[in-house]
Amino acid sequence: MFQERQTWLSTLARRAAALHIDILLLPEAFLGGGYPRGASFGCTIGSRTAAGRDAYLAYFRSCVDLGDVVGDSGSGGGEAWVRREIPGGVEGDGTREELERIARETGVYLVVGVVEKAGGSLYCSVVFVCPEGGCRGKRRKVMPTGTERLVWAQGGPATLKAVGTVIRGVRVNMGAAVCWENYMPLVRQALYAQNVNLYLAPTADGRDTWLALMRTVGIEGRCFVVSSNMCVREGQGTAAAADDGEEAVDGEGGYSPPPERKSGHRRPSCVTAEGFEIALPAASRSGSATGPALSTTTASRRLSVLLDDDGNEIVLPASVSPSTSTRRTLSTAASRRLSVFDDDGNEIVLPRSCSPGAATAPPPPRSTTTTTTTAAAAATTATGMAYTPAGSTVFSQGVDGKTREKEKEREFISRGGSAIVGPFGDVLAGPQWEDDDGILWADVDFDDCVRGRLDLDVGGSYSRNDSFKFSVQGLDLTPLPY
Repeated sequence: MFQERQTWLSTLARRAAALHIDILLLPEAFLGGGYPRGASFGCTIGSRTAAGRDAYLAYFRSCVDLGDVVGDSGSGGGEAWVRREIPGGVEGDGTREELERIARETGVYLVVGVVEKAGGSLYCSVVFVCPEGGCRGKRRKVMPTGTERLVWAQGGPATLKAVGTVIRGVRVNMGAAVCWENYMPLVRQALYAQNVNLYLAPTADGRDTWLALMRTVGIEGRCFVVSSNMCVREGQGTAAAADDGEEAVDGEGGYSPPPERKSGHRRPSCVTAEGFEIALPAASRSGSATGPALSTTTASRRLSVLLDDDGNEIVLPASVSPSTSTRRTLSTAASRRLSVFDDDGNEIVLPRSCSPGAATAPPPPRSTTTTTTTAAAAATTATGMAYTPAGSTVFSQGVDGKTREKEKEREFISRGGSAIVGPFGDVLAGPQWEDDDGILWADVDFDDCVRGRLDLDVGGSYSRNDSFKFSVQGLDLTPLPY
């Protein structure tokens, strides 16, 4: 598994390099044990199980060792770790060296979410890896969300240190806030105060509301924002089934279990002139418990038109009356598209590939959410993965065609939602939903950050630091230069 993840990261970095991307952001917990979505590790209040302890042991062993220490308040070795001057010559498992090799060979600045072990604890961390100078910084999540605190320790606030670099002659000041740290106003202010112009937000939150937060950060900090979320299908290393069999509920990961199927009678249906069976709303107009006979129907066929260039038939609401000015007759060579009704009475037109004789029709598409990664002059996104106690992670790349098709048929438990936002809150790319193969990117002009400071600089002229005093223990908030 360790080698698979490194290979996958190397592949993504090379793809990014081919697109002339300068900075690649990967999701929270991308390397290491992964995001333990749905796992309880056998714990309830006042009780722990032996099986849960074994699950934690497997998770701990699968996490990476970057050769760092616990440090004061969980801050690690800081600059001593960056310079490889940790007292006692602490060595890791080679992950740091591998990340530096990939960055050096591809020329891409890597910002990677990892789960690292130090001492007897685990930390959700972000590593900054420069192609020329190697690891330039590492920060640990100061407040794991909800039950993440069961297995992830709190990182020290001193790790909120921003990292500066120069790319294509442009000064880039990067800072990272992990997932729900972004809901902590003082964490955001700690980054704004250091004059960041590239705000990175690796996450596991795949809800629609996440993009609104990222747009707020862009406007508030007058900075470019890149958020990268994992995109994971069922069976790709989910912990729920292998742990206690519990469903992951709507939390930081943004996944809710599917609604319980209702038991009931077969839906009423009718047959069209072409011989297609159409499922009617549960409450049929006739009021019959079993619905109309399958030969004729009193309901007229819904009005449809051809609107797009691909010949897709669009079914209009029943309230729209036929009009020669809006209706276009279907080609005589094409039969009426197969369709079904959902529980709300909406008619759904199915793809042409669906057989009229199929026993069941595919469910209507769900609303989606994002996943991406970013870069300095360009931004990119990538696939994520989740923890599996068995120690095996399934990837959607590097497999044969049949396996890939099976992968695509699986439901998403983390649907992505990566996005790139500008310093005025405009969405430059994304959100990227249910795409575990793509790279999201944007070319940006960092001078836009300075243009935005004309009327808003929450780390300077708009901070009223004569009246409000802000400090972070162990962190130098001196702003980085442009």
